[in-house]
Amino acid sequence: MAVDAMNEIKKMREEAGMTQKAFSDFFGIPVRTLQDWEAGVRTPPEYVVRLLPYKLKAEWDYENKRPKTSESTKREG
Repeated sequence: MAVDAMNEIKKMREEAGMTQKAFSDFFGIPVRTLQDWEAGVRTPPEYVVRLLPYKLKAEWDYENKRPKTSESTKREG
């Protein structure tokens, strides 16, 4: 699970076009914790790995590489 979680989190962050700092701020995760997860030093809880993509899909604008605003949500909905 550790290697899968490490790769999955890093892939999510890169696909969203976020730096480690931006990803950490977006999710409220300490940067050092994210760095440890991506390096395989620490393993994130399994529920975290499952929940991160849901928040990204709901609140991240992949096209513009920024959090969704109420305006962008209205246009989609």
